[in-house]
Amino acid sequence: MSDQMDTEKQQASAWFRELRDQIVAAFEGLENSHSEGPFSDQAAGRFEITETKRSSVDGSDAGGGLMSVMRGGRVFEKVGVNVSTVYGELGERAQNAMAARKGLPGMKDDPRFWASGISLVAHMQNPHCPAVHMNTRMFWTPHGWWFGGGSDLNPCLEYDADTAHFHGVQKAHCDAHGEDRYPRLKAWADEYFYIPHRNRARGVGGIFLDDHNTGDWAEDFDFIQDIGKAFLPAFVPLVEKRRVDTFGESEKDAQLVHRGLYAEYNLVYDRGTKFGLETGHDANAVLMSLPPMAKWV
Repeated sequence: MSDQMDTEKQQASAWFRELRDQIVAAFEGLENSHSEGPFSDQAAGRFEITETKRSSVDGSDAGGGLMSVMRGGRVFEKVGVNVSTVYGELGERAQNAMAARKGLPGMKDDPRFWASGISLVAHMQNPHCPAVHMNTRMFWTPHGWWFGGGSDLNPCLEYDADTAHFHGVQKAHCDAHGEDRYPRLKAWADEYFYIPHRNRARGVGGIFLDDHNTGDWAEDFDFIQDIGKAFLPAFVPLVEKRRVDTFGESEKDAQLVHRGLYAEYNLVYDRGTKFGLETGHDANAVLMSLPPMAKWV
């Protein structure tokens, strides 16, 4: 592995940690500023931070990260912001998956990997506030590297203006890298976050990409940073607008049913969930995305 790639991996890992710090501060700021409307009489929520560790098959160190979870706040019922950098050797199932996706037959001969990224899922107290998911990551093997990630909005009560704002901010950040990117990534998200056994989308979409490698690491890293930078301005204004709305039993019921849909997707289809569990990462961190309460009809 070249010294340059070592430096690039360190830059990527540091950026994901920086983005995590920005998001945690912004979300605690939302808790502090929620002074009227439902749940405003509760104590402001705070993140509980836990170090996560990954061990290789022989028990040696294989990286880890930080799991930051807030529960029962004024605005967030449960939100997790995880960041990790892990490494080691991929197991046979993960080797096969990587080889199939990237066309890397050498994985069986040299299964070393390195991966770093941030993953976020927020489930809200007020059903008028949309749930949201975001992640960005870099993955390396001796046979290639790539970036992936995106973000998507998951409201149980849909508002066209909120959807337009969320997509508009995503588009503006993508357009700086070419006007063809947003339409392609939006279509990718629509396909990826579709739930076949329910014949419907998980939410109102967003952007998604995977296996992204143009051959220009610096440009690709700049692009994945812009995807991360789009998240807070796309999401926070929606929370500020909707957190004061009143709601009743029917709205809360709709929220719980939608959370059931979200859980189904994450347990059955989500690549990140499967990869995290197959590579031995902390199960609590991997399953952080699951809602605190859900309902099935």
